[in-house]
Amino acid sequence: MVFSNLVFLFAFLPIVLVLYIVVRNELKNYILLLASLVFYAWGEPRFVLLMLFSILINYIFGLLIDKYRHILTLKKMFLWIAIFGNVLILAIFKYAQFFVENINSLLDLSIHMEPIPLPIGISFFTFQAMSYIIDVYRKDAGVQKNLSSLALYISLFPQLVAGPIVRYNTVAEQIKKRFVNLDKFSDGVKRFIIGLAKKVIIANSFGEVADTIFSTTPDSLSVTTAWVGIAAYSLQIYFDFSGYSDMAIGLGKMFGFDFLENFNYPYISKSVSEFWRRWHISLSSWFKDYIYIPLGGSRKGLPRTVINLLIVWTITGFWHGASWTFMAWGFYFGVLIVLERLWLGKLLSKLYSPIQHLYLIVIVMIGWVFFRADNFSYSFEYIQTMFGINQTKLIDGQAIIFLNDYWITFIIAIVFSMPIIPWLKTKVKTISFYEKQIVPVQSVIMPIIYMLIMGFCMILLVNSTYNPFIYFRF
Repeated sequence: MVFSNLVFLFAFLPIVLVLYIVVRNELKNYILLLASLVFYAWGEPRFVLLMLFSILINYIFGLLIDKYRHILTLKKMFLWIAIFGNVLILAIFKYAQFFVENINSLLDLSIHMEPIPLPIGISFFTFQAMSYIIDVYRKDAGVQKNLSSLALYISLFPQLVAGPIVRYNTVAEQIKKRFVNLDKFSDGVKRFIIGLAKKVIIANSFGEVADTIFSTTPDSLSVTTAWVGIAAYSLQIYFDFSGYSDMAIGLGKMFGFDFLENFNYPYISKSVSEFWRRWHISLSSWFKDYIYIPLGGSRKGLPRTVINLLIVWTITGFWHGASWTFMAWGFYFGVLIVLERLWLGKLLSKLYSPIQHLYLIVIVMIGWVFFRADNFSYSFEYIQTMFGINQTKLIDGQAIIFLNDYWITFIIAIVFSMPIIPWLKTKVKTISFYEKQIVPVQSVIMPIIYMLIMGFCMILLVNSTYNPFIYFRF
């Protein structure tokens, strides 16, 4: 089930909200847990057992780590067993086929392995489970002795299948006790509608463009068409994933949770390092705190720092998918971050601000080619087309059609990928008669605008069958 599914919007969510509101406080977590299991089982019932198994082993090892917290060797042993168990689950279901194929290719073997279906969101709930174990080991959070509470943390449906990755120590107290008032619920509804609009109105439109262009051989594209395709994909993946995160954060507020932000206008960045402080913030901070810093971070000299960065970013790429192109994508950004740390960052800081921004946009779009393409051959050919290296046309009829049909969508997307609306809100609040005249008008107009946006999204959902979520594959 996805948030932009009509069954979710008009059946699942209303029923869960009503039940959550009417039951006693001590039963609210059970309602959410049951709803989360139903939500996950809707598409893949058998994989609920896998998630429950993950919850159980992390619950047991959390208790063992806490019980033997004064015996360092045992405490560390249980930590590593738990981490190994989580990684093993991920490896079997997400990477086994990849490993077998590469072993066959490297050793000229013919090991046969039936494809294993990928459980939706396995990377997200596995990383959340590991964050719980590590937080308990580090004493950053207390052990959870209530199995249902831990199950709720790992399976909570707003962020279960595509993030953001919620760290246990940020919601441990909220699982025990939280409150919802009308203002918070209203904020949650508005945030959900914004996320839904990002997904349905913008991401889906660009998805159709990107799919059409990337299904064409690069030598059949013009330079302009290639740039239109990667621009469409760059905006699709941003509005798809940030839209999902907005919906998850909004749903969390409806049930009393405050999840941390996951995106902060990444396309306004002026360096790769800044981009990754703004894009998928929960994943970047997870790798920083649980892998980069334990490896030594930047505390053991420049050579070790470089190695640590390359390791972390290669793993980041591999986390996204069992493919060499994903690993190359991660390594690519790792190299760029290393270069910015060594000398490129200082050089960029001396350049005119728009040039810094242009550098970042081009670098990221090249990276997205590897992320979107299925293999290296297609990636390199596509990049050659982007820069006119393979002698393709500068522009063709296909490019003109796409630009003519989608120029308004491109403008809307570019505007909303920048913090223009928050800036305008800040400026409006400085007007002297804001409280007396603007706020009353705003209180009437804004609900109407949100209702119109929601209605438009419903029309699009009813009339279209194209409604993918990119990050579900991870």
